Amino acid sequence: MPGVTSHLSKVGPRRFRLPHAPARRPAIRSPANEASIASTSKPRDRPKFPCVEAHAARESRLRSSRQSSNLATSSPSTSRALPPSAEPEPPYERPNPRSYKTYNHSKPLPLTYAPALPEFDIAYETWGTLSPAKDNVILLHTGLSASSHAASTDLNPSEGWWEKFIGPGRALDTNQFFIICTNVLGGCYGSTGPSSIDPTTGQRYATRFPILSIFDMVRAQFCLLDHLGIHQLYASVGCSMGAMQSLAAGWLHPERVGKVVSISGTTRSSPGAIAMRFAQRSVLMADPNWNNGFYYDGLPPHTGMKLARQIATITYRSGPEWDQRFGRRLRPAPQSALSTGAEDSGSPRVPALCPDFLIETYLDYQGESFCLKYDANSLIYISKAMDVFDLTSSALAELRLTPPPPRSAPPPLPPSLVSQPSSPAHQHYHWLTSHSKSHPPPPNPPAHLPELAEGLRPLANTPTLILGVQSDILFPVEQQREVADALRMTGNNMVSYYELGGVWGHDTFLLDVQNVGGAIRGFLS
Repeated sequence: MPGVTSHLSKVGPRRFRLPHAPARRPAIRSPANEASIASTSKPRDRPKFPCVEAHAARESRLRSSRQSSNLATSSPSTSRALPPSAEPEPPYERPNPRSYKTYNHSKPLPLTYAPALPEFDIAYETWGTLSPAKDNVILLHTGLSASSHAASTDLNPSEGWWEKFIGPGRALDTNQFFIICTNVLGGCYGSTGPSSIDPTTGQRYATRFPILSIFDMVRAQFCLLDHLGIHQLYASVGCSMGAMQSLAAGWLHPERVGKVVSISGTTRSSPGAIAMRFAQRSVLMADPNWNNGFYYDGLPPHTGMKLARQIATITYRSGPEWDQRFGRRLRPAPQSALSTGAEDSGSPRVPALCPDFLIETYLDYQGESFCLKYDANSLIYISKAMDVFDLTSSALAELRLTPPPPRSAPPPLPPSLVSQPSSPAHQHYHWLTSHSKSHPPPPNPPAHLPELAEGLRPLANTPTLILGVQSDILFPVEQQREVADALRMTGNNMVSYYELGGVWGHDTFLLDVQNVGGAIRGFLS
């Protein structure tokens, strides 16, 4: 209102006092009043947070260890919280360099996104006996952070990450097959990666290491096979990222790969999976110790690695499992609370800001037990290779990859059938054994499905086993159905597809020996 505005502008600012408010009077100080003021204004002790202090304590131990020995040989710190676990966890230990073999490839390796790698090493281990014809070989591909130690050997009797799946009569039957497992290119367990020495500079690669693709990893593996004189694989088998490699092996070399097994994998990373891996890389790269990847002469980004592993663990298991395993149960009360009788006073339990629920202590333990076992740069590089993996025809064309023709030779027969006299069963074996569980076609197929089928055409004549897990949130079962659908659209009538139940989520491939192992054994043997 114009009139009111002009009136107020003339009056100017005024101070208003609430009605009946007493005038402020100076406080009268007395000795008693001074004591009261002192007691009430005394600063309280700052609270302590053991979960935060653990990072500083770990840092201090690392600094001490660097003064006496190489950091690479230091032992990982022990978590204060014991793993609240009633279920088996995948074994994960740093392999001993004396317990695996190393192949050095002295010629340049062409790469997808960068100039050729001048030379490289591949660490590998084997199980079983190689046949005289070298036709019983299975190449086993690992997940992101696994080593070549998939099962115990004479040189390394400790359990491997797939211990119960490899051996006489098991899924990968060493009575029939010769199994090879490698540490992937880009890794830190014997194969060349960011922590390796660059032969052109004499210094560690760090983040000068070239960006890798899944195809690069597989090409390096086939250099090893060439060195060993192995021209035909009976099968390529992989889980998680290893399933990507398994499919890529069949795509790159359809004539050399007899069968493909893909367990909880995908032909193209989903936005959800990319987002989770990006979050892991973000917290890792935000650790000041990361130092743009040049931390090898200092301290590793152990805090970022711990947080990254906690995020990853959330994607590896499932909510239903954690509900059964932990529920909303809390950890036991700390000794400090018991000694003061706080828990017996009848008052509610005071929540802690550090791990308090059992699920929190579990994640804390997983991060703590992992953060010094794996190279941070390897995690960054390999997880990025997973993100950019895409077998649709348009993505392959962008990489200037020319699809090879499908396999022309008949797929290999299992050793048990080869030893028997020839019969009609030999000719129809793969068609008869393609007894996959059917699933209804998607009501709204993804727009990229035709492109994916076109991209997968090199696998049109390769028997393929696809296993999905209904509780998997990292590689959802819809992606497994998508792979099976696309393969069948290529005309492949030798596709076996199964969906597994259970609550173990993505880690089912490590834990469900009966169902995962049974499906693999039936497909291979």
